[in-house]
Amino acid sequence: MLTRYDPWTAMRQLREEMNRAFGQVTGDDGSNVVTSAWMPAVDIKEESDRFLILADVPGVDPTDIEVTMENGVLTIKGERSVEKTEEGNGNGYRRVERMYGAFHRRFSLPDTADAEHIGATGKDGVLEVVIPKKAEVKPKRIEVKH
Repeated sequence: MLTRYDPWTAMRQLREEMNRAFGQVTGDDGSNVVTSAWMPAVDIKEESDRFLILADVPGVDPTDIEVTMENGVLTIKGERSVEKTEEGNGNGYRRVERMYGAFHRRFSLPDTADAEHIGATGKDGVLEVVIPKKAEVKPKRIEVKH
């Protein structure tokens, strides 16, 4: 099996580990906006009539996710709890790579977003947030009289 080599992957991982070690989480754009210990990966898609955000939140009950909209900023909050294991029964972990704890992501929405009709559903570990676009307002031509 062939694996594509990306030399920057290791650098991104190192930066994330350093940020975690020093208690600072940066956004994908390198900004120093503190968000949370872990951030669900998201895909954002613009379609002709809506914006679509798909967030990977495996292990999080959709009813425990809070989606809010305020001042043009959409916020997604939730928490993935650590699985409880009993000592001595052979179910202990030797390696833990998945991140646990509270998370939140914030997205600035354009003026064309219809904040009143945002909807969200969760299924199979993916949160889908649908943000309809406002009906297009055509400019009104004003006649200049002389």
